[in-house]
Amino acid sequence: MTPHNSGAGAFEPSVIFGWDPMITATVILCIAYAFIISEKINRAVVALIGAGLMIFLGVMNQAIAVDGIDFNTIFLLIGMMAIVGITKKTGVFQYIAILTARVAKGNPRTLLFSLSVVTAVFSALLDNVTTVMLIVPITLLLTEQLKLNPYPFLFSQIFASNIGGMATLIGDPPNILIGSAVGFSFMDFVYNTMPVAIIIMVFILVFFDFIWGRKFKVDLKLRKRLMGFEPREALEDIPLLMKSLFVMALVIFGFVYGHGQGIEPGTVALVGAALLMLLEIYKFGPGEQSKKVHAALNEVEWETIFFFMGLFMLVYGVERAGLLSMLGQEMLNFTEGDIAFTTILVLWSSAIFSAIVDNIPFVATMIPLIESMEESMGGAEAIVPIWWALSLGACLGGNGSLVGASANVIVASFAERSGHRISFLKFMKLGFPLMLATVAIAHVYVEYVYLR
Repeated sequence: MTPHNSGAGAFEPSVIFGWDPMITATVILCIAYAFIISEKINRAVVALIGAGLMIFLGVMNQAIAVDGIDFNTIFLLIGMMAIVGITKKTGVFQYIAILTARVAKGNPRTLLFSLSVVTAVFSALLDNVTTVMLIVPITLLLTEQLKLNPYPFLFSQIFASNIGGMATLIGDPPNILIGSAVGFSFMDFVYNTMPVAIIIMVFILVFFDFIWGRKFKVDLKLRKRLMGFEPREALEDIPLLMKSLFVMALVIFGFVYGHGQGIEPGTVALVGAALLMLLEIYKFGPGEQSKKVHAALNEVEWETIFFFMGLFMLVYGVERAGLLSMLGQEMLNFTEGDIAFTTILVLWSSAIFSAIVDNIPFVATMIPLIESMEESMGGAEAIVPIWWALSLGACLGGNGSLVGASANVIVASFAERSGHRISFLKFMKLGFPLMLATVAIAHVYVEYVYLR
């Protein structure tokens, strides 16, 4: 979340009533986080009001606030949301889910495994929030047909979405934030986080099969009826599907090769979305074109976009006020500048805190804190292991509770609407210990790869 360098640098905080800028900024941030965690008020509204208070009270001015927004992240999110929104209309995601059920021959044990793998792969290539929005309704339909309790399937998909999302730059919002702040490329994540994501995915699949998979029992008549679902009928617009796949291939190519050319992922995603809109609308008149563009842009989760913008401004206000530099110095004093100790500390603390609060605001706060330690710890190259520890800890920690990651909240929402409410404590009873086990695997990986 490295800020742009505008002419706002000469601004000196002048908080009303002579209040201390650091204390004022810290109080605003803590109150905002308390509301975000409680979910009593929409998080985008909380973040924007918090950012506004920073400006009105004099912690920063508007130029500095805007300077703190990471537009690469914003553009990446908007672009990918629009591309996925258009592609969704083709029915290809339902096609893959139904095809998966057919390949599993209605066997619930195989279905649990297959849907988890599909969720993980989609989460890596799209993003985990979008993936669960596409897969969970199909899962609920399939389990209803087989008269199965959907909880094991939904639980496994929460874990699979966060583990799969951990594997790539675009899979999980914390990775988008880290990649944009540090300058990691798409392939950097593939090389560094995908191997451990695969190892952890294998572990949880074996675990889920042990506690649930072997115990499923389904009437053969129900399995036969499920086999009657025709995947081809889910596809609604083949020409648009071809265009969508073509653009997605170009976008992934851009992610892989654009970094070396100085082209940011946000630009690639935004231009990819515009290209797909062009391919969809060029045959129509102006009125119909406007309708289709509006429909595509309506697929963007603007609440999430404005939440990120408010959050960037909030955290940057605290950073400018000096709190994060102070905390960074305290961490340096505690770890005595030891890279290995700091890396492991960041891994475990990120995981535990991300289970308690949403991992997005946690990572947004940690990035400038780690950046403040860079010089004292030997420069950018020296602290690379700490960045990977932050990514692994935050993404895996998201599995620790129902509020740990945005994807979890979406799954719980779908489940409740279908009459299968997921209890916070029931999820945490298994989710938190299992999350700790996956972080332990990540710990071994980090020690072996970065700290030997």
